[in-house]
Amino acid sequence: MGKFIYGLGGDSVEMDDRTLAHLRIVVMNKLRRSEPFMFDASLGEGTGRRSFWLHPAVPLQFQFSGGRSPRLNRVWLDELMKAASGPSGLTIMPEPAEPAEAPGGDPL
Repeated sequence: MGKFIYGLGGDSVEMDDRTLAHLRIVVMNKLRRSEPFMFDASLGEGTGRRSFWLHPAVPLQFQFSGGRSPRLNRVWLDELMKAASGPSGLTIMPEPAEPAEAPGGDPL
């Protein structure tokens, strides 16, 4: 399990490395454009959730437990980016299936 670490106080939320890798890309792209947004994170089964206001001035860390970067799912990244840009902010949703690829490597 990796950790999303927020601010100097070190508030954190644990999540699997695959989800954390996708979150990192979304946050990096939003903040690079100076687009602050709300991120709601689940704290686990029945333990509640925490909301974070993500802004370029707030220090963030993404701590991965594994040594290799997971393969990214473009469909999931697109859905997460849309959510982060919406009025309710970003909530991690289940990973969708990627489109099948044709023998030449093009999506069907």
